[in-house]
Amino acid sequence: MPVVAQELEVKKRTVESGRVRITKQVHERVEAVEEPLVSERVVVERVAIDRVVTEPPATRQEGDTLIVPVVEEVLFVEKRLVLKEELRITRVRSVEMSPPERVTLRREDVRVERLPPDDRGEK
Repeated sequence: MPVVAQELEVKKRTVESGRVRITKQVHERVEAVEEPLVSERVVVERVAIDRVVTEPPATRQEGDTLIVPVVEEVLFVEKRLVLKEELRITRVRSVEMSPPERVTLRREDVRVERLPPDDRGEK
């Protein structure tokens, strides 16, 4: 009795269905940049007070000025606290424009093109 068997053979081939071309362009532009530069300085003014106080005064703020009391113990027949001076510290702010600088900025553009398949045959 004959025995029959079937076999399957699968083959694959590569077929080009299309191509893609990608191009990229770099664009440059120069821009001037002006940025303000901020600086601060401190002005210290010494103000003589020479007033007798019973306890050291607290540091206080008056507007933009910080006032720091400076006391000294002076020996009399009795000990008294004398406010000798106050330091008046004022913050002064100034803004100065920096000179213009030339800055190079780059931008890339990408273009994608679909191309028809190559007709040279199979790969």
